[in-house]
Amino acid sequence: MIRRAALATLAAVLLAGCSHVVAGSATWPGARLERAVLTQADFPPGVRYERIDKDPGLPDRAGAPPPMLSEPEGCTDGLTRDIAATAERGRASAAQYVAAYDGARTVVTVLTWPLDLDRLAATAQRCAEFHTFFAPGDPGIRMTTTKLQTPRSDALVYQQTMHLQGSQSSVYFAFENLGATAVFGIAFPTRDPSIPVKGTLPQTFLEVIAKQAERARAA
Repeated sequence: MIRRAALATLAAVLLAGCSHVVAGSATWPGARLERAVLTQADFPPGVRYERIDKDPGLPDRAGAPPPMLSEPEGCTDGLTRDIAATAERGRASAAQYVAAYDGARTVVTVLTWPLDLDRLAATAQRCAEFHTFFAPGDPGIRMTTTKLQTPRSDALVYQQTMHLQGSQSSVYFAFENLGATAVFGIAFPTRDPSIPVKGTLPQTFLEVIAKQAERARAA
């Protein structure tokens, strides 16, 4: 129960960190953005694909739970806060979608501005090992952030793992600059038997991100 609650809270915080994303119209740079984004047709039949439109009038983290406490401070949502801190907002600044498999739910964002990869790498290194807490005085949950290897040398891919009572659960991050665009993604282990296509982490996530990076680079 604690593991599920912690993972659900962490997922909500991480997704809320992306709340600056807004949908663009089909004009420059909106037209380029639309060319750069994967669509339902790019996924196997049965994968649940959904575009996410954000209200540009809402502030970051609107309606989201507060981030869980951590030691060192700011590690539970550090990567997504880094993105929000340097974001360019406005129409056609970014597009976001969900690609859901049975076993892997990926949220991908395509940007028309660059990510600060040095800042993201520094946060990941600072939070290579940390503890997160529901409230002061809790015993804390051990978390680790591990860099994964990828064939694209400029991409940053991380596995963030929750260690609790002999079990582990991981979420995955990817960040990459691609010429005039950038891509970042988050993947969660999510079982949904109603989806006929199986997904396995991190393989499914890495495949989706690689395909999205190829499309964004070509756009």
